[in-house]
Amino acid sequence: MLVVDDNKVIRQLIRVNLELEGFEVVTAADGVECLDLVHRVCPDVITLDVVMPRLDGLQTATRLRSDPRTRHLPVAVISACTPYEVDSGVAAGVDAFLAKPFEPSELVRLVRQLMDRGDPSSVDGRRGAGRAESAAG
Repeated sequence: MLVVDDNKVIRQLIRVNLELEGFEVVTAADGVECLDLVHRVCPDVITLDVVMPRLDGLQTATRLRSDPRTRHLPVAVISACTPYEVDSGVAAGVDAFLAKPFEPSELVRLVRQLMDRGDPSSVDGRRGAGRAESAAG
């Protein structure tokens, strides 16, 4: 699982809540870092904030969807979820939205649903961060 948010407190909040439920979590501070990490950690789900420096969440989602190696990954936006963000997110290929502030149980439910959708063989939705791959392949 890859959590992307420029706010360190929010990143830690999401990470801790998911780790308490047994998920393996890797974090990134913006879209550029996400795109750098995604091929190394092979996450099962990616959560994105919308407003971030360098590369925002909607641009990141668009790039993830345009890459054959990542287009299948479930992507959720965790943000204010304004009508603009939702409309733009749908156009970018975002699978789900969770409005801030959120209840930890809502976050866990959303991640489990996305994991189950991505892999029908998953048990209890707890597949973790994915497998790490070396840079050589």
